[in-house]
Amino acid sequence: MALTLGNMSGPDPVLVRVHSECLTGDAFSSLRCDCGAQLAAAMKQVQDVGWGCIVYLRQEGRGIGLHAKIQAYNLQDQGADTLDANLMLGHPADARDYGIASEILAAIGIESVCLLTNNPDKVLQLAGNGANIAERMPLVVGVGDQNIEYLTTKIDRMGHDIEDARLNGDGI
Repeated sequence: MALTLGNMSGPDPVLVRVHSECLTGDAFSSLRCDCGAQLAAAMKQVQDVGWGCIVYLRQEGRGIGLHAKIQAYNLQDQGADTLDANLMLGHPADARDYGIASEILAAIGIESVCLLTNNPDKVLQLAGNGANIAERMPLVVGVGDQNIEYLTTKIDRMGHDIEDARLNGDGI
């Protein structure tokens, strides 16, 4: 699904957030992740500039589904990190596929993208599926005591670009 504001056609890069569903973060404001805060911040940025697009993908739990995500939460509560929990359940660390997002962007006439993401794999997959990523802008929000380990794992093991003093050794 794509939510758009303003005119999507033209040569200028369109502000785009490709967001994977996170029921616990998006709907219930879970502090275990930064998902809900990222979605809210992206929607505000699109509103502030007056045009842009949010592509919302049904890829709950980095693509493993809600039931498995809740099982992974249980393993995290027992000490596993977010990636190892998925692997312990027999799932990939990240099972998301962004190919459909590239197709959605093309279908609505977006020729060039300014992508709001911290995730290098998202950039690679979108570009590899035909999206023209003119720029990537980090989206660092929702950092708190409850998700420091989660976000540190995303930095250290998934290569996410998250600059925040609480995560980068400058103090908590």
